[in-house]
Amino acid sequence: MTAKSMMPYVEGNSAIRAMFEEGARMAALYGKENVYDFSLGNPSVPAPDEVNQAIHDILEEEHTLLVHGYNQSNSGYEDVRRTVAEHLNELHGTNFTSENIIMTVGAASGLNVAIKALVDPGEEILAFAPYFVEYGNYAKNHGAQLRAVPADTVTFQPNLDAMKEMITAKTRAVIINSPNNPTGVVYSEDTIKKLAAALKEKQEELGTEIYIISDEPYRELAYDGVNVPYVTKYYDNTVVGYSWSKSLSLPGERIGYLVFPSEMADFDNAIQAANIANRVLGYVNAPTLIQRTAARCIKCKADIEAYDRNRKALYEGLTDAGYECVFPEGAFYLFVKSPIDDDVEFCAKAKEHHILVVPGKSFACPGYVRIAYCVSHDTIVNSMPAFAELMKEIKEDKE
Repeated sequence: MTAKSMMPYVEGNSAIRAMFEEGARMAALYGKENVYDFSLGNPSVPAPDEVNQAIHDILEEEHTLLVHGYNQSNSGYEDVRRTVAEHLNELHGTNFTSENIIMTVGAASGLNVAIKALVDPGEEILAFAPYFVEYGNYAKNHGAQLRAVPADTVTFQPNLDAMKEMITAKTRAVIINSPNNPTGVVYSEDTIKKLAAALKEKQEELGTEIYIISDEPYRELAYDGVNVPYVTKYYDNTVVGYSWSKSLSLPGERIGYLVFPSEMADFDNAIQAANIANRVLGYVNAPTLIQRTAARCIKCKADIEAYDRNRKALYEGLTDAGYECVFPEGAFYLFVKSPIDDDVEFCAKAKEHHILVVPGKSFACPGYVRIAYCVSHDTIVNSMPAFAELMKEIKEDKE
């Protein structure tokens, strides 16, 4: 018999994954070129050539135990962690060492490790709507409760006034995600400064520690020279979770890291707890071959010009057709206001036109839909008549 504790997960199975699977079914029925699947944030830009070359060179040059063996430390290879720390210091003017870095099985495992290390069962985590649907499950994994801070649907910057009202003595962490999934909004430096000030004030008022867990898999996907602030520089009690899934188009390789700054409260115990959590949660250590690959490719970048081209074409095409959305500064998503009140119903109507998008309800922000534009440019161009026809149909229904 299935464990009762898993049934809420089964019942709340990700609408994103369900839509992605539906896309495969529809492609088989109607032809892939006739289905416009914007459901999943699966990078369409290939990994840089340097990645494949690095894997080849590592297999030729490095000892098999380094490539395929267990790590001495669950934190990952020390030389890899040192490379990551030095790279971050070069980029952001920080002062990290290998002791501040834990290599993880992608960003998802990193967030679970951070929550396991910092949040006790019964405590609360805040997340700013709209947010990635799995945050709630990650909190639930460790007996914590995720509470959604209502969205500021004008700017989609974090709603700090609402956050301050929601913080209690049980609040242990706030998850932020910038560039944001699903909106593509980048949280400004002014926003991060105000967030840090508000949390410092609440820590003093309540006599507790409140951590920021900054989920940053889209950090390098920022356009038009937009700055993505590095949060540890503004708030000591910050843990950064990073992944190369998007920046190097390696989602299937499951490689990322956590940063625990030395300035955070109870650093020595926190970093040890996270290191042990990496093991007891079953990850053991990050994939060894890809750790070494990431270190060799630390300065490589995927070509995001294709995403930028898609971003501009999709935004222009949709707004010309009468849709409303905030112009995204990063990631590869548009968060579009549903032309009808029920975003789930809109997604069903879109599917009739072979358009697959994800309801905002899945991101704790109903009334919107997410469109992932990490697709071929032809998909963007070819989908525009279908989007226009869909809008025309909705307008006619309202008349």
